Amino acid sequence: MGFHALSSRRLMLGRIGASISVFGTFLAPAWGRQKSHNLPHPTSARPPSNAPLVMLDPGHGGKDPGAIGVSGTYEKHIALATALTLKGLLEHSGQYRVAMTREQDRFIPLEQRVEIARKHGAALFVSMHADAIKDHAVRGASVYTLSTGASDAQTAELASRENSADRFLGPTYKNLSPEVAQVLVSLVQRETKVGSLRMARDVVVSLQQEVPLLPNPDRHAGFVVLTSSEIPSVLVEMGFMSNRQDESFLRQPAHRLRVAGALHQAVDAWFVAAHATAMQG
Repeated sequence: MGFHALSSRRLMLGRIGASISVFGTFLAPAWGRQKSHNLPHPTSARPPSNAPLVMLDPGHGGKDPGAIGVSGTYEKHIALATALTLKGLLEHSGQYRVAMTREQDRFIPLEQRVEIARKHGAALFVSMHADAIKDHAVRGASVYTLSTGASDAQTAELASRENSADRFLGPTYKNLSPEVAQVLVSLVQRETKVGSLRMARDVVVSLQQEVPLLPNPDRHAGFVVLTSSEIPSVLVEMGFMSNRQDESFLRQPAHRLRVAGALHQAVDAWFVAAHATAMQG
């Protein structure tokens, strides 16, 4: 499968920026009624049927709000709004097929998010979040890949919170696929791990041009949503809802567009490298 050469992200954003009205200034109850028609339409040349499929995973949803910001913003709304923006950018390029684990405000168990990506035959999995911690001074984006151990104590705490999302499960789901509920590091293939690490580096390179990052922003821990053995996967924390400045920025459509644009650039870079590696093989 071939991939197009990278174009200038800033030129691309300038070209379509006028057509994007990403959700506007909002009140919290309006998040569940976001409309995709505010996003850029795909190019007239639709991607071929064998174009790579990117699976976007907006964190939390439904009865699971995720982190709650200092002014009451829900992580689930920020994640969905930014993921829909990124979906629009990727589709506009005409280079990818794009699917999402959720496009509405609904709850999906962690193990089902992984299974959705598998069933779609995703080439890349990007889970999108915005964390909250006790220290309200901490701010900045970061990206995470799967590992048996956490890279630091803060990351270990984050993974524990994200993995606990399934506490919202009803009794019907708690006995499904117990093997997926564990961090299946033993099943992660070497090539998948290498691909995940490469995507994490691409995300850091792209994000650092647009938004503040945590120190050592390329981190790892045992996130359940990253346990696919065959799909390179990353979890992007776009900032801290517990930090007033990060939360304020994430509430702004223009900032979410910058984040989505940076992630689009990272996706482009990842597939260019993947294609080059495949050609060499």
